[in-house]
Amino acid sequence: MKARLPLLVFLAALTFGPAILPEFYVTLLNYIGLYAIVALGLVLLTGVGGLTSFGQAAFVGLGAYATSFLTTAHAVSPWLGLLAGLGVTAVVSLFLGFITLRLSGHYLPLGTIAWGISLYFLFGNVEFLGGHTGITGVPILEVFGWKLDTGREFYYLIWLVLLGAVAATQNLLDSREGRAIRALKGGSLMAESMGVDTARTKIVIFLIAALYASISGWLYAHLQRFVNPTPFGLQIGIEYLFMAVVGGAAHVWGALVGAGLITILKQWLQDWLPKIFGQSGNFEVIFFGLMLVIVLQRAREGIWPWVVRLMPAQARDQAVAAAEPLPRRDMAQPGSLLLEVKDACKEFGGLVANNNMNLTVQAGEVMALIGPNGAGKSTMFNCISGVDPVTSGEVRFLGERIDGLASREIARRGMSRTFQHVRLLPTMNVLENVAIGAHLRGDKGVMSAALRLERAEEARLLAESARQLERVGLAGHMFDEAGSLPLGQQRILEIARALCSDPCLLLLDEPAAGLRYMEKQALAELLRKLRAEGMGILLVEHDMDFVMGLADRVVVMEFGEKISEGLPEEVQNDPVVLEAYLGGVE
Repeated sequence: MKARLPLLVFLAALTFGPAILPEFYVTLLNYIGLYAIVALGLVLLTGVGGLTSFGQAAFVGLGAYATSFLTTAHAVSPWLGLLAGLGVTAVVSLFLGFITLRLSGHYLPLGTIAWGISLYFLFGNVEFLGGHTGITGVPILEVFGWKLDTGREFYYLIWLVLLGAVAATQNLLDSREGRAIRALKGGSLMAESMGVDTARTKIVIFLIAALYASISGWLYAHLQRFVNPTPFGLQIGIEYLFMAVVGGAAHVWGALVGAGLITILKQWLQDWLPKIFGQSGNFEVIFFGLMLVIVLQRAREGIWPWVVRLMPAQARDQAVAAAEPLPRRDMAQPGSLLLEVKDACKEFGGLVANNNMNLTVQAGEVMALIGPNGAGKSTMFNCISGVDPVTSGEVRFLGERIDGLASREIARRGMSRTFQHVRLLPTMNVLENVAIGAHLRGDKGVMSAALRLERAEEARLLAESARQLERVGLAGHMFDEAGSLPLGQQRILEIARALCSDPCLLLLDEPAAGLRYMEKQALAELLRKLRAEGMGILLVEHDMDFVMGLADRVVVMEFGEKISEGLPEEVQNDPVVLEAYLGGVE
C-alpha cells in the first residue's frame, strides 16, 4: 500500500484539483494532458522502439482538422469526427510508415521532418481547410448530454483519455507484443532470429503513436473550438520529442513528467525572460536548447528515473505463476536428416566468404564447425539461419528448401540460434530476455495486450521461460537485469532464449567463449542432454578440448571452404587440418 501511495495522491490531486485551482492553472493542466498524450506515443515509438520522429505534430493536425471540417462544413457529430480523424490518420500514417521506416540512421528522422513540413503546409494552403486563417466555430463536445463548454469540464475528459492511454501502453509493453517492441533496440538481427516480424512491429508502434497524436488533436479542436496550422508545425513536433526525452523517453510516466515540466517552464519563461532582457522574443527556445544539451549529458534517461528514486520502493514479484505448459513439437527420429547444405556459396561483392560448402546435421547429433578466424564459419551460420541468404546453392531444413526464407520463418520451422557477439536487452530482466525466444509460440495481438486480455497466454510464455532458465542453471538470476550478468552467463542466457522457441535444431556460435572450466563442463552436460532428447546441434567453437570431447562429427573450414570432415579423432590427425589450423605438421 505504501508503494502505491504516490499514485493515489496523484489521482486524488487530479480529481479534486479543478475544484480549487484558478482557471489559469486548469487551462495549463488541460494543455499538459494534451501534450502528454502525444509524448506518450513518442515514448513508445522513440524511447522504447528506437525510432525517432519529429513529425508527430502533423498527426495532431490531422485529427484536429478532420473533426473541425466535418463538424463545421457538414454538421457531423464530433464523435464521428473522432472516428474520421482516426481513420484518416491511420491511412496517412500507414502510407508514411511504409515509406519512412525503410530508412535507418539519420535518414529516418530526416524523413519524418520532410513529411511533417509537407503536412503543415498542406493545412495552410488547402482552401476548404481555411488556409492559414483556419476553421472557426467548431462545436461544443457533449458527453451523454453534458456540454463540455468550459475548460474545467473538458479537463476530466482529457485526463481520462490520457490515463486510459497510459494504462493501455503499460499493458502493451508488459506483454509478448511489448517484448517484440523492446527487442527493436537490440537490433533486427536478434529479433528476427527469434521469430519477430520487425517490419510489422515498427509499423504498429508508428501507427499507435500517430493515433495518440490524432486523439490529442481531436480534443484540442473541441477545447479551443477553432484550429489553424500554427500548432502543427515542425517546431511543435520538436517540442513533443523534447518533452518525451526530458521526462524519460523509455518510461511511460516520463511522458507526463516531460509534458508538465516543459509546459510550465515555457509559460514561466515567456513571462520572465522578456522582463529580464527588456524586450519580447522567443527567448524560451534558447533556454530549452541549453536545457536539452544538459539533460543529454547529465540525465540521458530523463527525469522520471530520478522521481522513482524518491518514491517508496515497490516490492517486485519474485515468482512466476504456474501455468499450463506450451505445446511442444515432435522431435525427429535420431539419425534422421535435419539440415542439408549443398554447394552453398556466399559472396559480398568480390569477396567469396563461403565457397561450395556442403554439410549435414542429423537429429540427436552434435556437429562442430571449426576453423581459423575469418574462415567463414559465422557467415555459414547466417546463411543457414536466413540472416544472409546464400548467393548460390541450397539449404534444406526438414526436407524443405529454406534458403529463400526470412530468418523469422526459418525460426518458426524449428531452428534457433545464438550469436558470436552476445545480443541481449541489458536493461530487461533475464526472464523477459528468455521470453523473447517464445515469441513465435504465442499469437495474441496488440489489442489483446493493451486491454490485458492475453494474461493466460502471457503466463504460459513466462512459465516456459522460467523452465528453460532452470534447465540451463540460471533460475537464481531470473529477475536480475541481463546486463548485470558476467559474459559467460550471458552466453548461457542466449542458449535458454534459443531453447524457449522449442527448436529441433540448435545453432550455437561460440557458446563456450568466456566460460570458466566448470561452466564449460555444465554447458557440455546440457548439450549432451539435448542431444539425447533428439535435438540436432550445429556448433561453432574455438575451444578444441570442448569440441573434441563433445562433437560427434567435425567439419573444418579454411578461407570459406571445407577442407576436412569426419570423427573428432580423424580430424585431429588429418595432416591438412594440422597444417591449416592445429599448428602444422612436424
